[in-house]
Amino acid sequence: MKLVPLGDRVVLKQLVAEETTKSGIVLPGQNKEKPQQAEVVAVGPGGVIDGKEVKMEVKLGDQVIYSKYAGTDVKVEEVEYIVVKQSDILAILQ
Repeated sequence: MKLVPLGDRVVLKQLVAEETTKSGIVLPGQNKEKPQQAEVVAVGPGGVIDGKEVKMEVKLGDQVIYSKYAGTDVKVEEVEYIVVKQSDILAILQ
């Protein structure tokens, strides 16, 4: 099965959270915050959304930072994805 986003939607796969801080402190499971970094695995076609022309700025394979409470969590074949609007993506990591 494959996720194909519609309109200005983007499918993200969350990057694995680090379990230790830079100084070497190990974080317990309940104190770890979900990282807001993800890799783009699918991009919608864009087009005219709500009367406005939407050009897709992200592409397959980009690593991005997205809004903390954005998107919808989806599980397909035991893999978890996040489907967000392009406007919920804050930056592309280069």
